[in-house]
Amino acid sequence: MVAARITVNGKETPIAPAAPHTTVLDFLRERGLTGTKEGCAEGECGACSVLVARPGVNKPTDWVPVNACLVPVAALDGQEVVTSEGLATPGEPGTPPTLHPVQKEMAVRGGSQCGYCTPGFVCSMAAEYYRPDRCAHAGSGSGSEAAGATDTAVGTDGTDGTDGTDGEHGPNGFDLHALSGNLCRCTGYRPIRDAAFAVGAPTDEDPLARRREQSPPAPVATEYHQDDSAFLRKDTLAETLRLLSERPDAVVVAGSTDWGVEVNIRSRRADCVVAVDRLPELRELRVESDHIEIGAALTLTEIERRLDGTVPLLAELFPQFASRLIRNGATLGGNLGTGSPIGDSPPVLLALEASLVLADADGEREVPLADYFTGYRQSVRRPGELIRAVRVPLPLSPVTAFHKIAKRRFDDISSVAVAFALDIESGIVRKARIGLGGVAATPVRALATEAALEGKPWAAEAVEAAAEVLGGEGTPMSDHRASADYRSAMLGQSLLKLYAQTTEAVPS
Repeated sequence: MVAARITVNGKETPIAPAAPHTTVLDFLRERGLTGTKEGCAEGECGACSVLVARPGVNKPTDWVPVNACLVPVAALDGQEVVTSEGLATPGEPGTPPTLHPVQKEMAVRGGSQCGYCTPGFVCSMAAEYYRPDRCAHAGSGSGSEAAGATDTAVGTDGTDGTDGTDGEHGPNGFDLHALSGNLCRCTGYRPIRDAAFAVGAPTDEDPLARRREQSPPAPVATEYHQDDSAFLRKDTLAETLRLLSERPDAVVVAGSTDWGVEVNIRSRRADCVVAVDRLPELRELRVESDHIEIGAALTLTEIERRLDGTVPLLAELFPQFASRLIRNGATLGGNLGTGSPIGDSPPVLLALEASLVLADADGEREVPLADYFTGYRQSVRRPGELIRAVRVPLPLSPVTAFHKIAKRRFDDISSVAVAFALDIESGIVRKARIGLGGVAATPVRALATEAALEGKPWAAEAVEAAAEVLGGEGTPMSDHRASADYRSAMLGQSLLKLYAQTTEAVPS
């Protein structure tokens, strides 16, 4: 077995002697790359973001930003990482480096205030700078040649620009949601936005742009042992399942967006961590005649881009699920595997009547998601068993919606999450499926409300009666996010909101 190594800013370096739980953030800082900062250690602020070379959607390679504070450095064995220090082009001996176009725009437009968050913003912004379908909308070059159009197109108050921009998408194709996981404590967002909307397209000489034309590093098997703990990655699903049958106590990780928080905040440690994020058998997405199968280790970003809106309810979920930085690592398998009652994907998948393909060394079984959860963070999944895929049956219900009630518009945890999938024909609700999160010890189906809707007209009186029923579903509790009464009220209001949103759009 080859010693675990990682390529950082073009230089290969061994991971040893770092402990298996050591994060990419700590690994980099210990080697002098202090542009990568620790802000929250929970993946909520983006001060630690770095770029990783991953399989691309429109190019062989995409530069994908991730939270370095969450990912174990052993998880990047054999992979390539670029930090904020690696974006600039080195100068001749005795001369300063040439700033990257993103760094330059952040500097000249005053996007760096106290400077603590700046390297993280720069890395997330650089990933969007290199997004191939953005580049198709951007003019060549960057900086002052784009500044005139940007200054007139985007108002300082975030209102619509004269060229049709909406305040969240620039005339250069830059999507500000790429920065949704980066927080600025100095509230310097306007100049940061101005810098984002000023960058042009990468030049032909740009080494990171050229790198996209080559394949990313292939997944490598990893057996990294240090002291009494180990980080392991096998080549195939079969090998992984055999390992889990021998080590049912192992912690299984994909993006580490949940486990990383446990390590950082609760000082959790594991004797054995098994990575499944690069297993080919868990990274397939297939559309069959009667269902869509989504690999459990595909990231939410990959699913979003590959489905490209063909499942509207999932398309509505993704922008509201944490931040782009988290979605670049988080997986459906991980979100469901934790069994959290406030995960955002379970309500949506319940409304879609999804099922899970569970696999262990003895074979596979398919379990309806409605039967998967058995208690608080508990499920029917057996020791040594993992989620291989999520299956969504076809055809899809035509009337769908996802309502996330939270204190912030983006990058927040739900107080209540409600997903609807309705079949309405000739003004009658023929089928209703409603998934709820945040109102019980597990995600649940609103079975009583579904029964109250089915066979009834999609009309104000029937909907109001069903909303009363929905308000009584679940067993909500009071906590720092919301009171039990508020949660119950939001359930009923969500159905009334859906009715108001869809009445004119429902086919008669």
